[in-house]
Amino acid sequence: MDFAYSPRTKQYLDPLVAFMDQHVYPNEPIVADQLNAGPTRWQIPPIMEALKAKARAQGLWNLFLPDSDHGAGLTNLEYAPLCEVMGRSPIAPEIFNCSAPDTGNMEVLVRYGSEEQKRRWLRPLLDGEIRSAFAMTEPDVASSDARNIEARIVRDGDDYVINGHKWWTSGLGDPRCKMLIFMGQTDPNHPDAYKRQSMILVPRDSAGVRVVRMLTVFGYDEAPHGHGDVVFENVRVPASNMLLGEGRGFEIAQGRLGPGRIHHCMRLIGVAERALEAICHRAQARVAFGKPIAQHDVTIERIAQSRIEIEQARLLVLKAAYMMDTAGNKAARSEIAQIKVAVPNMTLRVLDRAIQVFGGAGVSQDFWLAAAWAGARSLRFADGPDEVHRRQIGRLELRKYGEPKTQVPRVT
Repeated sequence: MDFAYSPRTKQYLDPLVAFMDQHVYPNEPIVADQLNAGPTRWQIPPIMEALKAKARAQGLWNLFLPDSDHGAGLTNLEYAPLCEVMGRSPIAPEIFNCSAPDTGNMEVLVRYGSEEQKRRWLRPLLDGEIRSAFAMTEPDVASSDARNIEARIVRDGDDYVINGHKWWTSGLGDPRCKMLIFMGQTDPNHPDAYKRQSMILVPRDSAGVRVVRMLTVFGYDEAPHGHGDVVFENVRVPASNMLLGEGRGFEIAQGRLGPGRIHHCMRLIGVAERALEAICHRAQARVAFGKPIAQHDVTIERIAQSRIEIEQARLLVLKAAYMMDTAGNKAARSEIAQIKVAVPNMTLRVLDRAIQVFGGAGVSQDFWLAAAWAGARSLRFADGPDEVHRRQIGRLELRKYGEPKTQVPRVT
């Protein structure tokens, strides 16, 4: 495995870093001010659209898509360093049109969408004109096992009628959200439990789509993106909105969630790197007990451990990316599951050390650390909880050893 940056990665990396330094980091407080200035936080800070236009003009746009007809045509391994850089700022992924859930939804449409679905929904998403949401998780069942999903998608002539209760519908708060990908049962009695579910496209303004409330993450509303608690009551959409066909929901989910999981992890490496930088700057600038905090052994230990853990996690992410590119997502499923457990937990540890160095300021709204911690903690649930991924890793590991042995060979 060669993790040296390819020429295509180098082509984008320097301009991306420069754009972050010149336009993204300096405008983070301006975005926050504009978000808080209006009558509601569920609005689009005007500066965001201006920044998106600048990024697109510089060719820093849709870098996540390996499909060169729609995106930059980068492999997962080539995209990893770029995604990490974007992950350093909470506003950056959207600026480059590389933010969830739109990235996953665009990948679904590229892979599985009909020409009409691509024309209506993919093109505006690629252009950053609209945003989208993903409706899978349900409040009344343990959605860690997606077979439990109870929402129904029922054929009625030339339409499908949708009923169900979803929450953590990411992206629903954005006023530019025009479409949701909805997962539900089309054949609840199918003998194969993995062919009972389907995915269908639902226009946001469809009659019967009712937002009950927007959910907070450890008290953060994550506006204007947000996570919706939403009820679908006899929502009627054309049969042509079905993705790929009835019973293909799990197939689509696996195609969508693999890249989504690794993108989350790539971005979290960037969060951890920025947190480590914050530790170093703060520790050098603050004096306690007669010397800079950076000179206390406990701080040096925290810095060293953070560097070790970040490097370990990055290498594991790069290996997963390499496996996805060379062997395919199915062959890389253990590596994808491993990073989905390892990286959020690593990032939480580094953020916790940063918060400790910052003291009371670290848990306040004056710095970004508390919000970053809340976001990283939520990613131990998103796209499958730690327990599900550990279960998969363990079962795949056991398969390597074949049938159970009646007796373990002794070493004599």
